[in-house]
Amino acid sequence: MADKIRWGILGTGRIAGEFATGLTSLDDAELVAVGSRKQETADAFGEKFLVPRRHPTYEALAADEGVDAIYVATPHPYHKDSSILCLEAGRAVLCEKPFTINAAQAREVVEVARSEKRFLMEAMWTRFLPVICRLRELLAEGKIGEVHMLYADFGFRAGVNPEGRLFNLGLGGGALLDVGVYPVSLSSMIFGGPKEVAGLADLGETGVDERSAYVLRHEGGELSVLSAAIRTSTPQCATIVGTEGRIALEAPWWRGTTMTVYSGGDAEGERIELPYDGNGYNCEAAEVGRCLREGRLESEVIPLDESISIMETMDEIRAQWGLTYPME
Repeated sequence: MADKIRWGILGTGRIAGEFATGLTSLDDAELVAVGSRKQETADAFGEKFLVPRRHPTYEALAADEGVDAIYVATPHPYHKDSSILCLEAGRAVLCEKPFTINAAQAREVVEVARSEKRFLMEAMWTRFLPVICRLRELLAEGKIGEVHMLYADFGFRAGVNPEGRLFNLGLGGGALLDVGVYPVSLSSMIFGGPKEVAGLADLGETGVDERSAYVLRHEGGELSVLSAAIRTSTPQCATIVGTEGRIALEAPWWRGTTMTVYSGGDAEGERIELPYDGNGYNCEAAEVGRCLREGRLESEVIPLDESISIMETMDEIRAQWGLTYPME
């Protein structure tokens, strides 16, 4: 492994730019290549983020021997094919969330990664933020006793654009896959996969879920009460409740820096602030670098089987609404 992890980015949209910006906060990583569907967009992205090699196709990026890892930043329906393309070309892959459109696709990607013996990870960047890392430690220490419930939401109000990715069924649109995956993933991190799922949604004129809510019941009877929206701004808070207290993640919890721990009858609570360098996307990139240097094929923080489980949960939620995507 070189002194620096040499990154390529597949795709040139907003999230690709966020990741490129995040990489600038890491001393042991560098962005060396970008791949797009045409030379003009690759060149424009390369000029903006000072990327030396600018490929006019995804295939050319995947074949670039000077790249160690590729961040897949395409829209949801293309995650599977883009990830498999890069894995089969010998690259490590960090794939933007949601991992794929459904669990069947997720299993297919994971099977390729394991067959090729290549590193693969879902880019659930929230998992690697300092405040969430500390949250895992506090829960493991039993700071609030046995954890019984989670309340978490992620909603915002966007203008309706039937052709845009949020409202287009053909692009895997809707609140659940775009932002509902955050609270579902948080629930999975705390409790594991659910044993029972109940969900309701308001499907808009384009057929996607504009507002949706889900209750998950877990192995020991624990409950996760979750919601997401793309037409309604919500508090964007998360609260974990245990037998001896609670932990409140301050808004916006999915990119937060602060939580308050209420335990042992302390009404005022202990406020913990854990800021991070960069824009936060550097945290997941650093995890990929750590895993590659240690010879790992997946991260123990978000294992591949868990990414599949999260997709299974969202499949079950959508099935209750009768919501399917054209590519399924």
